[in-house]
Amino acid sequence: MKWIDYATPHSVREAVDVLSEAGGRARVMAGGTDLLVALRAGVYDIDLVVDGKNIPELNEITYDPTNGLTLGAAVPCYKIYGNQAVATAYPGLIDAASLIGGTQIQGRASLGGNLCNATPSADSIPPMIALNGTANIAGPNGNRQVAIEDFCTGVRQNALGSDEILVSLHLPAPVANSGANYIRFIPRNEMDIAVAGAGVSVVLDNGDIKEARVSLASVAPTPLFVQEAGDAIAGKPANDETVRIASGIARDAARPITDMRGTIEFRQHLCEVLTRRALNTAIERAKENN
Repeated sequence: MKWIDYATPHSVREAVDVLSEAGGRARVMAGGTDLLVALRAGVYDIDLVVDGKNIPELNEITYDPTNGLTLGAAVPCYKIYGNQAVATAYPGLIDAASLIGGTQIQGRASLGGNLCNATPSADSIPPMIALNGTANIAGPNGNRQVAIEDFCTGVRQNALGSDEILVSLHLPAPVANSGANYIRFIPRNEMDIAVAGAGVSVVLDNGDIKEARVSLASVAPTPLFVQEAGDAIAGKPANDETVRIASGIARDAARPITDMRGTIEFRQHLCEVLTRRALNTAIERAKENN
């Protein structure tokens, strides 16, 4: 492995300056569980690692029932599911945060890092899409926001400029009668890459689905927001037939490949099954969330 310099900025402004000076030859480390492995494998050719763990804004969790949840990009998974208020308000997010790697990985890995790594199989991205999340980005020209469904632009490619840093993730406050769920299929019981995954959210209104969002993992070059699935069931009864409609649309929207983990046909089938199961769980959670 080649020599790589290491910087530890203590503010967002300092990090942006360091990235700008690096001229595209640097990457930010939120936790390092993906980045360090990728560097050893030669995935990235860079000269500088910029550690985000010393930047306060990247390590804060802020939640209130009115303004929602703001997660610093470097907040480790264990702090997310260990925060009782967050766990209660966002069970669909906790479904994913508790799945990423094992206990040791969860002590470092962050949802911000998972997002920036931009792999199609990332477990945290579909539920954040389903929960209508936003990425807060800082750069030399100021701050900007990007919807999480638009953040990943390709395999290991994202919307960040070379001189920009992901500061935080924001999820709107959950409303009454809402629920969400993330579920995946893996060959082994833990610490494996999803063959397919489904993250969904629903809002109910007198037994009907007022709105819904569906997102898939591991079945396209990026985590896939299936807007048409949610649109198709809005206003319909929250029953098996409605769930079947959305699940079929999710299956048809998938664009998987065949690899060592599964065939195209198997993954398409999984999209239907997982979306159906996730929607049923989300609906049950919504009924309990009064």
